Amino acid sequence: MKSAHNKSAVQLLALSRPVKRLMVVALDLVLSLASVWVAFYLRLDQTDMALLQQKYVYLLAPVLAVPIFINFGLYRAIFRYTGMAAMFTTVKAIGIYAALFFTVLLVFKWEGVPRSVGLIQPLLLLLLVGGSRAVARFWLAGLSAKSRRAGGRLLIYGAGEAGAQTASALAVSRQFFLQGFIDDDNTKVGGSIYGVDIIGADDVADAVERMGITDILLAIPSLGRSQRNDIIARLRSLPVHVRTLPGMGDLASGRVTIQDFQELDVEDLLGRPPVPPDRTLLARNLSGKVVLVTGAGGSIGGELCRQIILEKPRQLILLEHNEFGLYSIHSELLGLCAEKALQVDVVPLLASVGNFERLKEICQVYRPATVYHAAAYKHVPLVESNPSEGVLNNVFGTLNMARAAVESEAAHFVLVSTDKAVRPTNVMGATKRMAELVLQALAASASVRFHLPDGTDSPEVRNNTLFAMVRFGNVLGSSGSVVPLFRKQIRDGGPLTVTHADVTRYFMTIPEAAQLVLQAGVMAQGGDVFVLDMGQPVKILDLARRMAQLSGLTLRDEHNPHGDIEVNITGLRPGEKLYEELLIGDNPQGTAHERIMKAREDFVPWPALAPLLVELRQAAMQSNGVVIKNILLQLVLGYSPSSASAGTQPPVSD
Repeated sequence: MKSAHNKSAVQLLALSRPVKRLMVVALDLVLSLASVWVAFYLRLDQTDMALLQQKYVYLLAPVLAVPIFINFGLYRAIFRYTGMAAMFTTVKAIGIYAALFFTVLLVFKWEGVPRSVGLIQPLLLLLLVGGSRAVARFWLAGLSAKSRRAGGRLLIYGAGEAGAQTASALAVSRQFFLQGFIDDDNTKVGGSIYGVDIIGADDVADAVERMGITDILLAIPSLGRSQRNDIIARLRSLPVHVRTLPGMGDLASGRVTIQDFQELDVEDLLGRPPVPPDRTLLARNLSGKVVLVTGAGGSIGGELCRQIILEKPRQLILLEHNEFGLYSIHSELLGLCAEKALQVDVVPLLASVGNFERLKEICQVYRPATVYHAAAYKHVPLVESNPSEGVLNNVFGTLNMARAAVESEAAHFVLVSTDKAVRPTNVMGATKRMAELVLQALAASASVRFHLPDGTDSPEVRNNTLFAMVRFGNVLGSSGSVVPLFRKQIRDGGPLTVTHADVTRYFMTIPEAAQLVLQAGVMAQGGDVFVLDMGQPVKILDLARRMAQLSGLTLRDEHNPHGDIEVNITGLRPGEKLYEELLIGDNPQGTAHERIMKAREDFVPWPALAPLLVELRQAAMQSNGVVIKNILLQLVLGYSPSSASAGTQPPVSD
């Protein structure tokens, strides 16, 4: 019986859309005639088809009904996707039909046709047409019930409007069987939506075990971050895959499928509320100005561009040496300008920060007021294996860009730095600290001479540029971040790879990092090093566990040998240390933003630094790793490449 049902449903669904519409029109014609016959039977106890002038009523019903139904779009709806909105449309269409039908009967007064038939027949037609739609919906939806159960058993967290819309959208999917709603509002608990029960938040663990729940979907888009984090923390111990709601625009359009449901975003994995930006600070150095961003095609550089363009600069210069990266961010920004009607001139420029003459030409032509320098090599093991390239790009690329900015009289220059610049154990961190030292030395110089490749010095240049550096920890979701790596490993079935059981890092989101850079540029007084109060560092192993648990997986270890996925400890990579710090010195100062601090750390004055930079450049050009490390050891406080495999734990502050 069930097999015959499935076969007929599949055959029906396989028909073309025009054929299915003709079938529905034919069905409505039959139902309209049947409703007339039943109306005469109920009113006159008449079983014959038509007596006297009753034939006109049999003709009138379909002639009125079908055009009205077409006008109301009843034949555009797909039965198995229809919901309450379609039923309301049906009621309105038949309401119009009833008014016209009754009016015609009153006007013509056909023999053998009581006026009460004009009331009875439309009611019968409503029951028959509405019932046919409901039966078709449940019959066709029944085809996928078995596959939904096999695909997953779902709870929706949130019994509000978004949850109800999500449930309606799930009706089009054959991958989930909705088992219930969860809500923290006790007044809703015990009720139901679309016949599905609402349970309380305290009963979730029991429901997961009792119903065999595999997935929970968060459907509370208006929820605050702290409340959202509390919910996620409660769900983390359950053997379910936790995902979040897609955009409300997609829900409203009815385009949502299970493929649109999103993994929890990086803010959910961070475990702390994102640092809110000060909107007045964001716009101060941007609105109406010419702004240049190096490394514009990278994770941080791209996010800087997205946020800068919203502040309506006059011109945004995208500087990038990667052709595809430049093409991608340029196309995205043009789309953003069109979407938000932004009148910003976006200029994509291919260039390397290693080519000073090209940078000088760009700055002389476009005269940027503010430069955000995000171009850098940042992958620790790669730079450790290629120290010469790391020095040329990170140190001298920064010097080249700073010199071009000074000579074109840019007002502000902001360097994107890293917590790995603090007491570094790797070349990458040491080169980023060297870049900071270059800018600190320039910031302290009212005028400066630059050493030229031919061995001579440039004419003395007056320095009116305010330099600032911004340090932050690892950026969740950026290229090279552990988050996309762990997600890929989870999709592949594992294992999750962690370099050391005790390795910890400070984390922030890409938007936070970009906002910090923009705000710090405004607060700079010259030579400032800005850092973010990022709370407590996160253990990478804990992050791996959290991501696995929120994907509905259990870790396989000695305590749970039958778990779903294991974690492999691979050993620290070259130059990697266990703990990162944000400050070299103590007693950071506050700023206009409560979560941003600054420190004036020790540096080497430009007259003493310049000769050592000459030696460092020569060593890098000759790929002399020994000399490079010796100069870095001389200049970078705390640089200890010999301790690269261990690192030191920072002191615990109150």
